[in-house]
Amino acid sequence: MAMIEATGLSKTFRVTKRRSGVFGGLRSIVDPEVRLVEAVQALSLQVEPGEIVGLVGPNGAGKSTTIKMLTGILVPSAGEVRVAGFNPLHQRRAMSAHIGVVFGQRTQLWWDLPLIDSLRLLRYLYRVPEERHTANLARMRALLDLDEFIDTPVRQLSLGQRMRGDLAAALLHDPQLLYLDEPTIGLDVVAKARIREFLLRINAEQGMTILITTHDMDDVEALCSRLLIIDHGRKLYDGGLSEIRDRFGGERTLIAILDPAEINALPRNATGEPCLMNLPEGVRQIRFDSPRVWLSFGKEALPAHELVAWLGARHRLKDVTFQEPEIEDVIRRIYEEDLLLQEVGVV
Repeated sequence: MAMIEATGLSKTFRVTKRRSGVFGGLRSIVDPEVRLVEAVQALSLQVEPGEIVGLVGPNGAGKSTTIKMLTGILVPSAGEVRVAGFNPLHQRRAMSAHIGVVFGQRTQLWWDLPLIDSLRLLRYLYRVPEERHTANLARMRALLDLDEFIDTPVRQLSLGQRMRGDLAAALLHDPQLLYLDEPTIGLDVVAKARIREFLLRINAEQGMTILITTHDMDDVEALCSRLLIIDHGRKLYDGGLSEIRDRFGGERTLIAILDPAEINALPRNATGEPCLMNLPEGVRQIRFDSPRVWLSFGKEALPAHELVAWLGARHRLKDVTFQEPEIEDVIRRIYEEDLLLQEVGVV
């Protein structure tokens, strides 16, 4: 059984626009101007147990609205959805025992209480047996290093400390599925790394299913095996990171280490840099820092293995590595050039 299964999920909001002027304001009360905003449009997705899926898109794409429908916070305008075998709309209380939710810009902790008190109170909200809660709390304290600030009021915690507290709070009742909405927003590099390491660990050790929305492509690179891109409420892409790099990644880079003995014999360009001559069509030299040379090539050029063979037949190679395009650059290019929209015929 899929952990999340949604078909034709849609959400339309009615937005009232206030008319200008004194009489316009009065008219807005008796005859408001209403427009419909389609935040999510016929979204279908399936997430299997144990997957870590990244849900990405620009601001206003419909990511948070989707999460809120999947958790039962918002009622869909159309479509069907089941989460851990439950209908979020009609079985929200039963479903809540199987899911955990962390919103990066909101907290479920009590602001003026020490963190430990919030974590203890949650036992009663989720009706977790005392023995199970004690064991889970001890495990969270160890995994997330909570003891250094566990007696500190939540309002005095740093953003990174509060996020670790929120993660513990979301996992004390042993959920099967964890929703994360911008979990690393505003965190420093060290705090982000600690959160990512923790998420990978619980996924590996417990088979935790994780759906994460983020603007941070480093989160996607570090955590997700699968990417779901939405924009204007529509699903544009659902697949692996390598596949989207292949389709939209632009140029790749080959870094070859040459035998130093042959470098002096290479011709020079106008700036005195050694050059590889007669490169195949679609391949260009972008840098030479002896004994390394950087070659850029796109999809229209030779396949990577053929380019290596071509180099090996002409030069004494010591080593060869490849650099893939950064996923952040790929996603930016997709948005700026409307590449996926063009594929599905929207633009």
